[in-house]
Amino acid sequence: MTTAPAPQAPPFCPNPSCRFHKSGMRLWRFKRAGFYQRRSAPQLVQRYRCVTCRRYFGDQTFSTTYWMRRPELLAPVFMRLLSCSGFRQIARELRASPSSIARTSARLGRHGLLFHESRRPRGLFREPLDLDSFESFEWSQYYPTSFHVAVGKESHFFYGFTASELRRRGRMTSRQKKRRDELETALGKPDPRAIEKDVASLLRIVAPKSQALELHTDEHQDYPRAVRRVRHLTVTHHTISSRAARTKNNPLFPVNLLDLLIRHSGANHKRETIAFSKRRQSAIERMLIFIVWRNWMKSLSERKRDGSPAMRLQLIDHRLEIEDVLARRLFPSQVALPEPWGAWYWRKTPTRALSRCAEHRRKFAM
Repeated sequence: MTTAPAPQAPPFCPNPSCRFHKSGMRLWRFKRAGFYQRRSAPQLVQRYRCVTCRRYFGDQTFSTTYWMRRPELLAPVFMRLLSCSGFRQIARELRASPSSIARTSARLGRHGLLFHESRRPRGLFREPLDLDSFESFEWSQYYPTSFHVAVGKESHFFYGFTASELRRRGRMTSRQKKRRDELETALGKPDPRAIEKDVASLLRIVAPKSQALELHTDEHQDYPRAVRRVRHLTVTHHTISSRAARTKNNPLFPVNLLDLLIRHSGANHKRETIAFSKRRQSAIERMLIFIVWRNWMKSLSERKRDGSPAMRLQLIDHRLEIEDVLARRLFPSQVALPEPWGAWYWRKTPTRALSRCAEHRRKFAM
């Protein structure tokens, strides 16, 4: 007979409406309310009832596998998404449906967003900042996407990113131009100032406090305009030609290396791939998985196996393992997300080619 797990006191009430929802609050009282059975381990889960709001919950409520029919998928999907595998490839290996892998990827992305936001540094910058735009696309090449990434020049810490919807440009045949005009007539055009606005939004997120900031970018014309939008920062802006050799002596080496790692690790960003993201939201979620791995799990040098970027900033004293990242469930009601990151959590990023984009609306699931 399966025995019940050792009882552990829940850290807080999981009901966001309860006044004891914040962790670490004293005087919170709860009562044990038996067990319930389930198929996957642990088969017996302790149930509780909050004395204040009278909401029932269990030990599984605080687990990252909450409401998962196949909890064993979480860790392997995390690592395979960073190993340049597509959803269908992962599904074949793990004997799951591609839609199950897509939902698991979305769950991991939401967890990664809360994990990064709850741990990233918020004080004054102790290093220059490198900023660049990484280009990909959603649905088809008629819908380009630009990911604006901010990286610490000395620590290589990936501070954050925003994403802009772009208009297709570059060399096109007359047939492609005609098709682009048809799509824009039917669905509208992207905001021509999207890069300027989203880069400014990124700077507000990574540097919310008034301070002097040394910024390194390429010669993109929208970057100076974005800097002027951020009035609380005193920015010393250095520009480097994109044609300069991308060696370690290049001031943009940290962000150039990050661009290479993103394209190397994600199947959806490979050139001429069939594993491209059908929604910008999905690409964002995969990038959020990458940001956790890059900052907290990966060593700076594969050969030396040295510290992670988070260790360089003295945020932690060791590189995290997948078990550390997925140790407990994080609640959006306890982590204040800036915009547009808040919209990302609830999957509210639209895709023009799709008339209906599913949002995350579950009230108690992660």
